[in-house]
Amino acid sequence: MKLIERYIFRRALIMFLATLLPLLGIVWTTQALANVNLVTDSGQSVLAFAKLATLILPSVIPIILPFALVIGVTQTLTTMNTDSELTVLNAAGSSRMAIIRPVIYLAVGLSVLSFAVDNFVEPYSRVSVRKMLATANADLLSSVVQENSFRKVADGLYVQVGARRSGGVLQGIFVADSRNPAFELVYYAREGAVDEKSSALVMKDGEVQRKLPDGSVSIIKFDSYAFDLADMTKTTREATIRAKDRDLAGLLNPDPNDQVYKNKPLAFTAEINRRLTEWTFPLLFGLIALVFSSDARSHREARLHPMVSALGTALLIRWMTFYAGNSAEDSIWFVPLMYIVPLAAGALCIHQLVSNKRLDIPMTWQEKLQDLLERLRLVRRDAEGGQPS
Repeated sequence: MKLIERYIFRRALIMFLATLLPLLGIVWTTQALANVNLVTDSGQSVLAFAKLATLILPSVIPIILPFALVIGVTQTLTTMNTDSELTVLNAAGSSRMAIIRPVIYLAVGLSVLSFAVDNFVEPYSRVSVRKMLATANADLLSSVVQENSFRKVADGLYVQVGARRSGGVLQGIFVADSRNPAFELVYYAREGAVDEKSSALVMKDGEVQRKLPDGSVSIIKFDSYAFDLADMTKTTREATIRAKDRDLAGLLNPDPNDQVYKNKPLAFTAEINRRLTEWTFPLLFGLIALVFSSDARSHREARLHPMVSALGTALLIRWMTFYAGNSAEDSIWFVPLMYIVPLAAGALCIHQLVSNKRLDIPMTWQEKLQDLLERLRLVRRDAEGGQPS
């Protein structure tokens, strides 16, 4: 690259990073905090939450990268235009490619990074997050043994423990089970313990009250009773690996016997096509930023700020592709739209840059009418031999 190209590349890269890091931090924080209750309620440590937050990060990066690039490029070139640097380059005879080339280099590098994260890093992190959340949901022991608080183990099943003693002994056990609509069960026990091998809550010296819909109650005392938790721990420990969690090889060649694939085969089709299109967004959004901000402008010209125009266009394209990707999970006819939108937008941007045209605010209808009348007067004057009418 030439000296001026390295200068533009360095400024755009610095502005891109200055935009990326705050945006990444905000989105990452909101995504991580959405799971903080699940982790804390299941008794997980701070290190477990830090691991969960780190695993969420790769799923955020491909979404933020293109928009950070738009902001970084438009802000860099707009600042250069304000400082008359673009005007000086234009007056010195420098071609527009000296401005376009470094931005394209940066956009291509980010597209390659997005492809790697989207197809290799993110699937691994997604699977790890799902397994971690499934394990946290299944950690019933940590939920049960928290003293003096009701804990919802499942829909219609609540547990309270009065105290926890050494050796895993639980005292003052209360269990309310209303999962069966035909009757309600309430268990009281003086003490008990959780048997991790059999996934059962073993209660001793207690009673169980059975209440029927007609209001009648029967009470049975017991010396020892095992409350089975195996079904709940089995279902919660099994993490469902969806199409978005598969790697590229798993999407290109899915197992025909995979139950998830059998239930929603179009989800795999939509996901593989999403992987093949969305990694190009940094390059496409870089072209959009160049269209709106790469030409030298006078400060007196009336126009929207390039960042507003570029971001609005980028958001519209992103929404259209997002809508097409979600709809493709139900209808295969939306798959072509996932390619048409970015290809059409990219072709328009390239045509605009190659033709070296400038985007201007369209004239109002009154200005257009005035221009048309002036043209008609000129035509009439020429028809009458140059004499005004």
